[in-house]
Amino acid sequence: MAQTEKSAGVTPDRSRPWGGGRPAVIAAASATFTVVTSEMLPVGLLTPIGGALRVTEGTTGLTLTVTGLVAAVSAPLLTPALARFDRRPVLCGLMAAVTAGNLLAAWSPHFAVMVAARILVGIGMGGVWAVAAGLAVRLVPGRSVGPATSLIFSGVSVASVLGVPAGTYIGELAGWRMAFLTAAGLGLVVLLGLAVLLPKLPADQEVRLGGVLRLGGDPGVATGLGVVALLVTGHFAAYTYVRPVLEETAGASTSVIGTLLLVYGVAGVLGNFASGAGASRSPRGVLAAISLVLAATVCLMPLIGGSVITATVLLAVWGLSYGGVSVSTQTWLLAAAPEAREAASALFVGVFNGSIALGAFAGGLAADRAGVAAVMYLGAALAAGAVAVAALGRAPVGGRR
Repeated sequence: MAQTEKSAGVTPDRSRPWGGGRPAVIAAASATFTVVTSEMLPVGLLTPIGGALRVTEGTTGLTLTVTGLVAAVSAPLLTPALARFDRRPVLCGLMAAVTAGNLLAAWSPHFAVMVAARILVGIGMGGVWAVAAGLAVRLVPGRSVGPATSLIFSGVSVASVLGVPAGTYIGELAGWRMAFLTAAGLGLVVLLGLAVLLPKLPADQEVRLGGVLRLGGDPGVATGLGVVALLVTGHFAAYTYVRPVLEETAGASTSVIGTLLLVYGVAGVLGNFASGAGASRSPRGVLAAISLVLAATVCLMPLIGGSVITATVLLAVWGLSYGGVSVSTQTWLLAAAPEAREAASALFVGVFNGSIALGAFAGGLAADRAGVAAVMYLGAALAAGAVAVAALGRAPVGGRR
């Protein structure tokens, strides 16, 4: 295996709730919230950004694609490159990169500068997510690792509920540049929080790039990554086009769609915490259930989602199931490779972000060639594939590690 255990450098106080590590876990959750908000910020700002930088909305959409692709590449590369350094200054440095990227985006006078800014955000995001994802085991006692991991990943779910809509709202009130400035300010606050609240976290594992790549050949890790790829690709193939589906199928207006997506997001946060506890006991069972429910719900959307009421119910179930994907798959991978936490997290972040880009691309092709209803069926088929992989592939020996 590519990594070996060294001294963790941190001993949680087991006489206190969460060993006294709750503030540090909250700081890590704030970091994941900030980087995911920064990644997704252009979603609600495509039109004004494109108008100001004199490019089409389709071209502006590349600001999201490039960030995801860079994060997918940077996570497995940065993890071994920074392996020998204390994780606290590493996280602070990576958060500084995200903050600088948002500042550059706010200033960008033309599209090339915006792309450079988004590349910088992608580099920082990939690193922050990969490092933060495996921190819970070093910050809290063993019995609290599951809830702490859920809290760290709640940053991802909450960003989809609050981060992107808040950025869109700021853009409407004060312009899209102010939205990026606000994200930069949040990044600076989180950077300071990480510096103050995280303990010293000296390198406890040896990480090499070759070892990271070889880890992907481990049967348990490969199964987990396969589930991630199928679920996330399927979800984003469908979810990227959920707005036109709601407009065509349910006849929902713009204001109603905003409410429906908020319902989806709140359900996603609940799903994150509900799945975290179950995944620590049985990652195979939880992921198989998530995949099955997600496949059924997405498939039913164009079939029975013809009213706002049924669409609301389906979106709530969709959010509840997908909200558990990140924490459940991360729990699977940490259980499959407990001695290689950061390498497993790096692979997870790389596959996750690559799947976001692939899902949006595949969904676009399906929508253009067969209509938006076909996008839902594509997403359902991929999620059904995840059911088979989770059920038949090699599962971790024990969920709780």
